[in-house]
Order: sequence, then C-alpha cells, then structure tokens
Amino acid sequence: MRRRDFIPLVMGAAAMLLPWPEAQAQEVGRTYRLGVLSLNPRSRAHWVAFFEELRKYGFIEGTNLSMVNGFETPAERAELIATAMVKAQPDAIITSSAMTRIVQRGTQTIPILAVSDDLLAEQAITSLAHPGGNTTGISILATELDGKRQEILLEAVPAAGRVAILADPAVTRPQQLQRLEDEARAHGVRVSIHLAAKSEDIIQAVDGAAAEGAEALNVLASAFLNTHRGQIIERTASIRLPAIYQWPEIAEEGGLIAYGPRLVALYRQHALQAVKVLKGTKPADIPVEQPAKFELVINLKTAKALGLTVPSSLLARADEVIE
Repeated sequence: MRRRDFIPLVMGAAAMLLPWPEAQAQEVGRTYRLGVLSLNPRSRAHWVAFFEELRKYGFIEGTNLSMVNGFETPAERAELIATAMVKAQPDAIITSSAMTRIVQRGTQTIPILAVSDDLLAEQAITSLAHPGGNTTGISILATELDGKRQEILLEAVPAAGRVAILADPAVTRPQQLQRLEDEARAHGVRVSIHLAAKSEDIIQAVDGAAAEGAEALNVLASAFLNTHRGQIIERTASIRLPAIYQWPEIAEEGGLIAYGPRLVALYRQHALQAVKVLKGTKPADIPVEQPAKFELVINLKTAKALGLTVPSSLLARADEVIE
C-alpha cells in the first residue's frame, strides 16, 4: 500500500538540483575520473542508481568515465585508501559519513561530494547555501530523523518500558544519545545504549540490548550499520526484538519499520551534483541539499513473525505496508 502524501519536514536553504542543460556538454575526447570511497560494494542498488543517472547525462563508465575504486573500504583502512585516492588526482571524490572528514584532511582542492548525516554539525561545510571550500553534497538530517524514528517506534510498541539504541560511535555524538534518552524518559520509557564500531560488535550489542530487557530497538543512522543491516535484521528476528531503521529499503528487505528518505532516490539526486562538478562548477557554488521526501514503510510479515500487532493509526500513516 502506498500513499502520495509524505510526512513533511522543513528543508534547509538548499533547493533540489535541476537537470544540467544539454547545451553544456562534456569536453570531446576527455575521460573524466571519479573517485569513490565507500563502505559498500559497487553492486548496491543506490550505487547502481548513481551510475545510471550519470549515464543519462553522458558520463559513461568505460567510455568517458573511469573510476578510482574505493568501494568496500573498511573503516580501519579509510585513511590509507583516501591518501592513495587523493594522489591519483581524480576530478572529484564521492564519499559519505565519517569518511568525508578523512578525505578533507587529504585535499583542499579536489572537489568532494558527500552524503552525510549532518554536514554542518560535522563542520565539513560552513553553511548549506554557501558550503565554502571544496566540499558539498547532501545532508540527510540524521539527528532529527533518529528522534522521529524513536517516536514512531514507541508508537509501534506502546507497551515498551525499555528501548535500546544501537549506535555507531564514529558518527553519533554523546549529546545526541543524551537527547534521545531524555526524550524517551519524557514518555516514561527507559533507554539502554549499545555501541557497535566493528562488524563483530553488532550481534553482541543486539544481544546485550535484549539481555537488559529492551522491548524495542532504534537503529540509528550510520553508513556502517546500514552496510551490516542484514546481520541486524536476522538477529532481531531470531530474538523477536522489534526494530526501526533509517532507510525505507530496509523494511522492504525484512526489517520491521523504517522511516527516512529512500536511499536510491537520494543517490540519483547526488549524481546530479556530480554532473555539475564534472562539468566545472565549483563545490563552493553548489548548495548542500537535503532530502525532500520521507517514507514510512512497515513490514507486517515481520510484525507477525515477531508476534507484534502494529496500531492501526500508524498503519494508516504509512506510505507502504508490506503484507
């Protein structure tokens, strides 16, 4: 079930990018070089969408676009791979989350395009409308959305007296965790916080949440946690722990609930920024964008397996219900 209405969220100063005019074509005979530093493999749906969008604007991998490949870069090797990528001098570097600051430390001249939780809070830019320096991209409002997801989770599991938070310490700041804890306490709900910095930490953290009596789990925004979402979905299912996630696609893959912008759409939007940079626009002149659409997706198959009855009021607001 889909609805046309999206839960509104106020956008920042940046507006959605419009397609680049056809008249401003690529330089004939030139091969453009694009670096990508990412935890995820090239085969992930959002990266497939990114390159499909580039192709629409004439940037075709293997024809006039070559890659400096940093896909599937683990966090512990990001510094090393970023240094090598900067030395290769691509026309632009695409990155995300905590890796943005790593790349910034390596270059003040190569354009950097980032999808990140909060580019302003991370001090990667000076403003949304006028980013300054060599970095722009998409700021996904992660801090605000983590709180919104917690509200939705409490509505989905109204009897929960204790909620657990699963967080990536590389991207989630202590003050954000404190704010989420305070907001839950205002609803009479206790919170336990569980950190996962490495893939081997994830199962231990989820099991720790259950051992402390958590009756629901808020999986906070994190590229790392998204990369390992399969582990989280499988483990929460096995211990019957309701969880909410960052990307709508995760609920479609078996997660219980997800709320946020659709990842594939976000990377199509991001590709338009890359087109501008490859055609010569400086990152400082490209406003940072924020998502315009947010989706609430609820997987009733998963709810049934968990023995959870999702309130009808929440189902009525969902953009998609998987039955």
